[in-house]
Amino acid sequence: MTAPYEAITLLEEDNVAWITFNRPDRLNALNDQLLEELGHALDFLATSDSRVIVLRGSGRAFSAGYDVGSDSDEIGYAHERSPVEDRDRQLANIDLFLKVWRHPLPVITSVHGFCMAGATQLCVFSDITIVAEDAVIAASPAVPIGGGFISPLWATIVGPKRAKLMSFDAGHRISGVTAVEWGWATEAVPADALDEHVRALAVSIARTPTAILKLKKEAINRVSELQGLVTIGRMGAETDALLHLTPEVQLLQNLIKERGLKGAIAHFNSGEMKF
Repeated sequence: MTAPYEAITLLEEDNVAWITFNRPDRLNALNDQLLEELGHALDFLATSDSRVIVLRGSGRAFSAGYDVGSDSDEIGYAHERSPVEDRDRQLANIDLFLKVWRHPLPVITSVHGFCMAGATQLCVFSDITIVAEDAVIAASPAVPIGGGFISPLWATIVGPKRAKLMSFDAGHRISGVTAVEWGWATEAVPADALDEHVRALAVSIARTPTAILKLKKEAINRVSELQGLVTIGRMGAETDALLHLTPEVQLLQNLIKERGLKGAIAHFNSGEMKF
């Protein structure tokens, strides 16, 4: 069946549910509508006949991360939020991704093209991440408009030094192959084989009854939770909200409003900014 969504599509077939991010003109950037629809779809699938969920992106990218364009809710209305409202907004994103983590069904993220910043948070909370070998993956935005929200989650998987590399060097990118070598992703396959590989994997997993998959998932998740994964994710919202109050971040937010995201990135990379 196909549900009446706009920012995503939902298709169920062969005991596999395919959720596709459907904002290809914005590289599937995560705006409020897409996140809300994703949450609704996850709730619906918790009681469906599907046994596996696959998250993927339409067009050229899995997702460019949170929508931080000049007209986005994240940037355009940032000045209207109090510090607590800003913290709560970030926590709401983590709570949504925890729906993936705690979902009774296994969730596979199928990553091609760009997977940037907030989209990597989503992948961390998924169960299996399959990437195209030539995927472009970055933990931090190309302009440092926050911090401490995404990279600490990377540290739980790739270690603190690699997480710091991805965090300190704004927009630092790795390939799908490197992501597997680091342990951030599960497998890397050629881009033209990604869909077929993920489909075969999902169908194979779906042979196992849901009750068995659910308890297997919970058992492994407990290990990461005992190591602090969920706490780390929620703590990051406070650090990010604090940084949003700094003059440096507010300067960069205003730059995005004035020049657009691409213009702001170019100006930041020019080295001409005076902080």
